[in-house]
Amino acid sequence: MANLIFDYDGTLHRSMLTYAPAFRTTCKWLSDNGYMPCKEYTDKEISYWLGFNSTDMWSSFLPDASPDIREKARIMLGEDMARRVENGEGALFPHAEEVLSELKAAGHTLIFLSNCRIKYMERHSRVFGLDRFFDFFYCCEEYDFIPKYQIFRMFSLQHEGQYIVIGDRFHDIETAVENGLKSIGCGYGYGTPGELAAADIIINDITELPKTVEKMLV
Repeated sequence: MANLIFDYDGTLHRSMLTYAPAFRTTCKWLSDNGYMPCKEYTDKEISYWLGFNSTDMWSSFLPDASPDIREKARIMLGEDMARRVENGEGALFPHAEEVLSELKAAGHTLIFLSNCRIKYMERHSRVFGLDRFFDFFYCCEEYDFIPKYQIFRMFSLQHEGQYIVIGDRFHDIETAVENGLKSIGCGYGYGTPGELAAADIIINDITELPKTVEKMLV
């Protein structure tokens, strides 16, 4: 048995269903008010920002704007996404629930670790019933937005046994590399192949996960 550390957005959650329209709406407000040039963003350009914590994302995406404007944009995008999730526009990847159920039934400890905020984590846990699967929930806001690989060091002593990190972005693979852990890169998510290069195994469909975990524990 193992402690399975799951990223959320792009690993279990089809984030672009809510993130892309919220991103475009927020950027339109910013451009309409002269805070950034008017531009049409592709899904690929937008999905790059998934996996970053929201404060870092806006600091990098809009470096010349005032902190107040960046914070207003962050709140606007977050509230837009929240409305969409509450309205049923969000979704987990197909078969995600079956996969999580299978892994839990096999006796693994499932750990949620995301660069999201507390309200986001709590909302998604409620809407998608994530507490059916996960034994522990951790997010970056609880740890003052430090990187995931450092958050792991804060909670890892609470859980005995080996770990496998599962995620689609470099933040997840970095967590494994920096802590000497095994990792599974989710090639079906929003990262680039280069981001997952250091993963022990890359899967291209979430349904591959149970057998991949089993193989890594042999």
